[in-house]
Amino acid sequence: MEGGEAGGGGLLQQILSLRLVPRVGNGTTYSSPLSTFPEMWYGVFLWALVSSLSFHVPAALLALFTLRHHKYGRFMSVSLLLMGIVGPITAGILTSAAIAGVYRAAGKKMIPFEALIFGVGQTFCVVVVSFLRILATL
Repeated sequence: MEGGEAGGGGLLQQILSLRLVPRVGNGTTYSSPLSTFPEMWYGVFLWALVSSLSFHVPAALLALFTLRHHKYGRFMSVSLLLMGIVGPITAGILTSAAIAGVYRAAGKKMIPFEALIFGVGQTFCVVVVSFLRILATL
């Protein structure tokens, strides 16, 4: 499968082409810091969106599969998918802008790995709070 990346690069290939993640190749590490506010904001926001979708798309597919015969339950998968998209677009934009604003105000440059950690960290916090709210109702 040597030519598989040419036609169907997909979302992961597009993210990696944006150079938001350090690439290691031929003994060299590519790591240009994100220095402007839009670069930092976009890096954190993009990782928050992708990591949120990586949690919510499988959950929506599982809900669709298990509730496919239920009269109203099959629409639960649509709400899960919308939560995975609307949440990062609304709250993710604000929190990513706050993180980038703090970095910019401090005069620091953000390395791409920090953008990944902050973006995935936002999704991790949302998932933990969601599970804790469900457990509190039981």
